[in-house]
Amino acid sequence: MKIRKHSYGTANMVGKNIEQLRKERGIKQKDFIARIQTMGCDMNPTSYSKLEGQVRSATDKEIYVISKILGVTMEDLFD
Repeated sequence: MKIRKHSYGTANMVGKNIEQLRKERGIKQKDFIARIQTMGCDMNPTSYSKLEGQVRSATDKEIYVISKILGVTMEDLFD
């Protein structure tokens, strides 16, 4: 597992938890992005990386799709 090179930002509240849940499930970032895209949410790798790093805001649609993929409620993505 790669170590994060940069500290987390403050642009969203869910990125750190999404990253942790994704890694706990053993899902590679590129595979996770592909699943997001197949669920109708247009996201590129850079945009997703910024979401996890809390450098950009997350939309409601992104949070919804990500929660479905991870099998958790949207509330579970927040601290």
